[in-house]
Amino acid sequence: MEISERRQRWKKFNILTPEKLALAHIVLDEVREGSDVMRALRAHPLEDGEGYLTKAALVAAYNQMVEAGTLEADRILLDKIRMKPMRTLSGVTTVTVLTKAYPCPGKCIFCPTDVRMPKSYLPDEPGAMRALEHQFDPYEQVHARLRALENLGHPTDKIELLILGGTWSSYRRDYQEWFIKRCFDAMNELERGALREHADKFETAGVDISQAQTINETTSHRNVGLVIETRPDEINADELRWLRHLGVTKVQMGAQSFDDHILEINKRGHDVESTRKATALLRAAGFKIVLHWMPNLLGATPQSDRADFAKLWADFCPDEIKIYPNQLLANAELYEYWKRGEFHPYTTQELVDLIADIKPSIPRYCRVNRVIRDIPGNNVVEGNTRTSLRQDIQSEMKKRGTVCQCVRCREVRGKVVEAETLRLDDLTYQAGSAEEHFISFVTPDDGLAGFIRLSLPAKNSALTGMSDLDAAALIREVHVYGQSLAVGAEQTGAAQHLGLGTRLLEEAENVARKNGFSRMAVISAIGTRHYYLDRGFERGEYYLVKKI
Repeated sequence: MEISERRQRWKKFNILTPEKLALAHIVLDEVREGSDVMRALRAHPLEDGEGYLTKAALVAAYNQMVEAGTLEADRILLDKIRMKPMRTLSGVTTVTVLTKAYPCPGKCIFCPTDVRMPKSYLPDEPGAMRALEHQFDPYEQVHARLRALENLGHPTDKIELLILGGTWSSYRRDYQEWFIKRCFDAMNELERGALREHADKFETAGVDISQAQTINETTSHRNVGLVIETRPDEINADELRWLRHLGVTKVQMGAQSFDDHILEINKRGHDVESTRKATALLRAAGFKIVLHWMPNLLGATPQSDRADFAKLWADFCPDEIKIYPNQLLANAELYEYWKRGEFHPYTTQELVDLIADIKPSIPRYCRVNRVIRDIPGNNVVEGNTRTSLRQDIQSEMKKRGTVCQCVRCREVRGKVVEAETLRLDDLTYQAGSAEEHFISFVTPDDGLAGFIRLSLPAKNSALTGMSDLDAAALIREVHVYGQSLAVGAEQTGAAQHLGLGTRLLEEAENVARKNGFSRMAVISAIGTRHYYLDRGFERGEYYLVKKI
């Protein structure tokens, strides 16, 4: 079935007729009284054998009835019927968009090539399918995703915008600025007809995103994080200034390996020192750092991968990682090496054993975002085809009696948090020339309720050339966990509404002052500027700054 046909069928099932609204009311009453959602839905089929109400239709009916006053708002009930609540249990709602197909400076032998897609992406990956359907138009992608998330019952007032699509820095800067402005336009909910005239004009020099950014500071869909992905050899001081102009707060980089020989034979195009320098520059500029690491590259073995992974924590110390096991794809150059018998993919069990071995070694300050690419198994020629590898690894670790202490594994998510039971913890570690403080509030059972990343640069830190950062302690991230709530909403015991963010800022200020700093700078996303301005920060050129 074609993508567009599936979309039309899904929309048909979710149109709210009077019959569906009546059924929804019955189902909601039963769920409120303790019935399982799916059991209640199946107990009330639609007429004429058309199946059952979907959870999306149930959420839409709930919203419609609350708005009409025929149903009392009930957050506990909404939590029960919401689809895929895990998507917003980290406190923000992520919206992923892809850039258009464009040449990449890399020549990596493991990277798939499809003329319809940006380098390294396949058209049947979930996010890529949505981008292709909307012809890579950034406004359409964001607009459609926001509507879909709302239909599933998720709040959409705090948006982390994740821009994927090969090497961001290789795209023309006028395209980059146009692309992000269109994303902001969608979040700002501007009149769509007025935006159409700009759709094909990114080639003209003069797209100014400052107005869209200013609107987003107070709009209903605020950008609380902006993420791009690029290569280590694309990072320099000029690039950092440009990224801050765009509003970027987090950078993903493909490190892939920390062995120069492995990088060379896989035609990665940069060495380990490039990754080290790029990481140091990003840290000095306050960016949150995500590194991609790839086991099973040409020339690697499970044992060499174990040793390679340990190098992550000796100097690079990323805030987040994505573990992307190399997958053998027919449209990658590596396929020819495999046909000649020069490359052998790891089996699923070998991957499970490898990652189960290394996962307990991940420091408490790092978050593991992924352990496998979301590539459908039909694209994989040989080797692992399971996209549920994380669950397989968790099962293996449970058998072994080992645990992972990374940020993702310790997030409190939807659990009730009692403020008086929280412990304040300051994990200090050296990352290059910077002294990092991962200051966190921890529950009695070691759950992570919130944290702040404070970076104290040494005098010999990498130079960014941005005056906002001169002699300043850097706040690189403030994050409080729990189900993402609408701005101003309250929920008893929700970590996001215990004032933890303000208390973390106060503690970071105390630590910076004790270490001889008289200024602080924070790399604020556009939609969080007022949060910091309300807490004593002032606008600088690219950062918000405060005297302490």
